[in-house]
Formats: sequence, structure tokens, C-alpha cells
Amino acid sequence: MTDTLKNVIAQTEQVILGKPQQIRLALTCLLARGHLLIEDLPGVGKTTLAHVLSRTLGLQFQRIQFTSDMLPADILGVSIYQRESGEFKFHAGPIFSQMILADEVNRATPKTQSALLEAMEEHQVTSEGETRPLPSPFFVIATQNPTNQIGTFPLPESQLDRFMMRIQLGYPDATAELGLLSGVDRRDLIAGLQPQMQTSELFALQEQVRKVFVSPALLDYVQAILRHTRESARFVHGLSPRAGLSLLAAARAWALLDSRDAVIPEDVQAVLPGVASHRLQSVHDTQASDGEKLARELIEAVAIP
Repeated sequence: MTDTLKNVIAQTEQVILGKPQQIRLALTCLLARGHLLIEDLPGVGKTTLAHVLSRTLGLQFQRIQFTSDMLPADILGVSIYQRESGEFKFHAGPIFSQMILADEVNRATPKTQSALLEAMEEHQVTSEGETRPLPSPFFVIATQNPTNQIGTFPLPESQLDRFMMRIQLGYPDATAELGLLSGVDRRDLIAGLQPQMQTSELFALQEQVRKVFVSPALLDYVQAILRHTRESARFVHGLSPRAGLSLLAAARAWALLDSRDAVIPEDVQAVLPGVASHRLQSVHDTQASDGEKLARELIEAVAIP
């Protein structure tokens, strides 16, 4: 791991206490050029993590607070008539930023949620017949409250599949919570954070991730995982080819964070719950399936070649 990455992790852990695994998974997702979904109860630090990462990585940041009355134009932008010139001028929406915090994304209607689909997949938006590129890098962190809470809309499968990984923060342990209660206010800490990485360094690391070696035997292991989900009667649907590509990309990034230039099966197992948990549903209880539990069952069911 480079000194820059060590500094990024160390600064993030100063604010997000007791969550080293979740911080590392979030960085894995970014280095693998993916988007991150954080699902948990209000008040456990989902929004704080997004703010800390944007400041630590030195990225241009916009927060979009999703509500039930939000329209796609509130995200993408709109053309406004200019009386002086007699022409329409496009006013870019908040989506035109390097890091987007889609806060409480499942409080918006499916129509508004769909405004993110093209942006997340193709890093561009089409509005009023014109396609406009988004800044690079482009990274979406969406937070989501549990779907059994009042005022939430389930994310469609097509939207869920655009997220490379989903993580949960959970309650802090006793030591971390004591540090939160007795320490400095998190907002004051965030205001004092300094960027620990240049954009050029981030691009270089993302390119380095792509060069991490994956052996044919490791590819067989990933393919066996995908095949098991498609053939097993345990799941409603199997993992898609896109999920397989995301799994490989995340495993490469995890290996890089471990200062290795080749992926091993343990890398795949480390990132599999994050990559697969929001893509797997149990046939026995499709409304309340624990995706992370299903992913861990998958690790036990598929033997390493």
C-alpha cells in the first residue's frame, strides 16, 4: 500500500471510528471505478463517511437530498430562456460533480431515481436531446434507509445493479461510541480535513488496479460462484455478468490495498458480500432476505479450485 493510501485511510479513521473494514471497502469501490450504496438506519454515519471521503480525496463534492417531490431536472439540470440573447441556456444540475452524495436515495420516486442510471453507467447525461459528459473521476455514494421505514420506495433491480458494492455501517462498538460521545463534534473534524491525494494520483491508482494479475484458476473460481447462484434453488436470480466483472474489479482493488500485484481467492471472498448482497434474494423470503448472509453462504458453498 502506498503512503498516500495509508494517509487516506488514517485520516478517514480519525472521523469514522471503529469501522476499518467499511472504510477499506469504500476505498476498494472507488479504486475499482464503482459506485457505493450504504444502507443502514439513520444516524450511524452514512453521510459523514461520504463527506470525509470527498475531502480526504480532494474531490469536487455535491450533496443531493432526495425527497418524494424531487424531479429528474432537479438532478440533471434544466434549460432556461435568456431574454437578452433569445436563446435557451442549460443550467447544469448537481450531478455535474466528481463525487455525488445521493442522500436517502430511496425517498425519491422510481422516476427520479432513474435519472441516475445513465450517469452511473456511462458517465454522461442526456437532457433535452443533448448528451453532456460528466467530470472525471465520477463517483456516486448513495445512502439508503431500510425499506421497511415510512416514506421509502424500493430501488429497482436495474438501479441496484449500477452499484458495484453495498455496505452497512452498523452501530459502533463500545470503545468507538465512547470516543464519539467524548470527542470533538464530527462536523468540526470534517471542516478541518485536508486532501491527502491528488486527482492524478487517484487516476494512477485506478490504472494500477486494472493491471493486477488474475490467474486462469482464479477466473474459474469466480465463474464457479456465478454458476452456483444461477443453478441453485436458493436464489431468485443468479448473479449477472456485470456482477462478475464488478467482483473481479473489486478483488483487484482489494489486492492492491494489500500491496499485492495478483488476486488470490481470499480477495474475492473479502469483497463478495459487498458486491453480491444487494443482488441476491432468497426464494423463501424475498421481502426480507439478508443479502450479506446469503453471500457468506455462497462462499461456503463454492470450493476454491
